[in-house]
Amino acid sequence: MPIKNRFAEMHSDITAWRRHLHAHPELLFDVHETAKFVEDKLRAFGVDEITTGIGKTGVVGVIKGKTDTSGKVIGLRADMDALPIVEATGLEYASTVSGKMHACGHDGHTAMLLGAAQYLAETRNFDGTVVLIFQPAEEGGGGGREMVNDGLMDRWNIQEVYGMHNMPGMATGSFAIRSGPLLASADEFTIRVVGKGGHAASPHEAIDPNLAAAHVIVALQSIASRNANPLSSVVVTVGALHSDSHVSNVIPQATTMKGTVRALDEAVRAMAQERVQAIATATAQAYGCVAEVDYVVGYPVTVNAESNTEYAIAAARAVAGDVADNIPPVMAAEDFAFMLNARPGAYILVGNGEGAMVHHPEYNFDDEAIPAGCSWFAEIVEQRMAQA
Repeated sequence: MPIKNRFAEMHSDITAWRRHLHAHPELLFDVHETAKFVEDKLRAFGVDEITTGIGKTGVVGVIKGKTDTSGKVIGLRADMDALPIVEATGLEYASTVSGKMHACGHDGHTAMLLGAAQYLAETRNFDGTVVLIFQPAEEGGGGGREMVNDGLMDRWNIQEVYGMHNMPGMATGSFAIRSGPLLASADEFTIRVVGKGGHAASPHEAIDPNLAAAHVIVALQSIASRNANPLSSVVVTVGALHSDSHVSNVIPQATTMKGTVRALDEAVRAMAQERVQAIATATAQAYGCVAEVDYVVGYPVTVNAESNTEYAIAAARAVAGDVADNIPPVMAAEDFAFMLNARPGAYILVGNGEGAMVHHPEYNFDDEAIPAGCSWFAEIVEQRMAQA
């Protein structure tokens, strides 16, 4: 694998950064120590500008090339937050914070972008400006949206933006990508079905919300099977169901379900939202109940721009040779989508080898992927802003 030599030299240092971050996870926007760690490293590297507090707790660094005749400005993004998971790896650098864990590899993403930052600040072998974006709250908090709303793109005149995520099951240091929709949108709903409580032995004197809720769950599956084009992708999943009663001989007053809707097309996404509301309302009414629907629109579809995908592929090929350049979309979601909605760019997957999937208590980022990830970040810059 033709890794940049500097990253082979820096590998042990970047690994140490990554393991420090792994041992000290922070959640959502509460990434103050992680942000301070990033700020201190950027300052030590001699980047030209450091700004904190963007999108609440995000960090932005600026590195200027040897020349700036192109006027190009490219953003590189990494996420910093962890997950509320109890770690079960048994590693010597395992989480020191109870109930918090870097179970998605954001420690690796941050460390790789820091490695790229050090290299780019040392060499400055490009014509233009690099904006380093260290983002909080990817895991459900919408930190990408907050940074964009805080003026990220306009304030630094970012013209295109790139990000990366590790992927277990892919060979370590390999790359995969696709043009167009890569990751799904992610919305959430809560449906409270209200009936009339009573004794389990006298169901005719009650209005059973459990029965109505069961039919709502079944009917929601018709969104994918009967409302969406068979060639479209949409997932409607009810992940939680509980009633006001926890005993066997009581018909509860109400039953609540929580679920998620995912799609790869914004029109399908909008259709699914409308159908969730209509199906829940009408189905509950058919059983004498009332459905109260709270629908929260979350992360949009992550869409890679065609030309920027080609740039990402070219950089990946320079690092790894062969690249899987037309993989099927994945129905997971990613709030880098907000940045891609604001500016053209691309999001690529880097292999994390065999092991537990992300969001699993035994997951661990593979440090052997670090040189490849750092090299890809640097290669994007040096190719897109090559010096004359």
